[in-house]
Amino acid sequence: MRAIALTLASVVACVCLAQPREQVDLLEDVKIEQRLGQSLPLDAKFRDEAGSEVSLSDYFGKEKPVVLALIYYRCPSLCNQILNGMLATFRIVKHNIGEQYDVVCISIDPRETPELAGEKKESYVKSYGRPGAASGWHFLTGSKEQIDRVADAVGYHYKYVPETDIYAHAAGIVVCTPDGKLGQYFYGIEYSPRQLELALADSSNGKVGSLVDAVTLWCTAYDPATGSYQFMILRVIQVFGILTVIVLATFIVRNLRAERRSAASANARADQNGTLGGDD
Repeated sequence: MRAIALTLASVVACVCLAQPREQVDLLEDVKIEQRLGQSLPLDAKFRDEAGSEVSLSDYFGKEKPVVLALIYYRCPSLCNQILNGMLATFRIVKHNIGEQYDVVCISIDPRETPELAGEKKESYVKSYGRPGAASGWHFLTGSKEQIDRVADAVGYHYKYVPETDIYAHAAGIVVCTPDGKLGQYFYGIEYSPRQLELALADSSNGKVGSLVDAVTLWCTAYDPATGSYQFMILRVIQVFGILTVIVLATFIVRNLRAERRSAASANARADQNGTLGGDD
């Protein structure tokens, strides 16, 4: 029994140690923390698609909520999925961008240019297809200092990976109130149209939502070895590793107790037999 326990424990240890150190580090660094009710730094400065300097405040204070997304425009995978998920939901939502709500996308890569932002805007506004969207869907670029001011306020933790020249980041968007407070978080790359409509309605009235489950973030993280988002596998390994340890510990404890009880019972019988033999 002890040999089996040691073997199984060794297998679990090997699985845990097999996880790349850099992936484990990124799992700790890349996340979105919900900071409901916190105010955005509305004095943060950026460049719009035309290259003009703007303040974040230019997109607030209009008595309508703002959907905020921190992405970057040359992202090879996840950001396009986020934008496509936003687009799919916006197409279903009855309210119109530029009328009942606005959308602000901010690049987390300070090297990106207004020209690149403009190309992204043109593509998504065209795909959205509703009149007036160009006046309400904005793609901004800026310096690292200004980007980080917004990211810190949102609780958006990202990390640059120089080996692959890619930014590791989590997936999600935030609905903000007209005065620039964080109203409701949406995680992942697909967003419920009904829930977004409710969040827009609440945020337009200045109401802050409640904490939501961040489990979907576990499906969208970054593998620096391949330059793609494959942390789901690592997360599954971690979860099953923990569950395996728990199951093994329970199994080992129960069997050790059974062995002790069996040994105690055998010893008791031996003592009883010895006593009976002595009486003869």
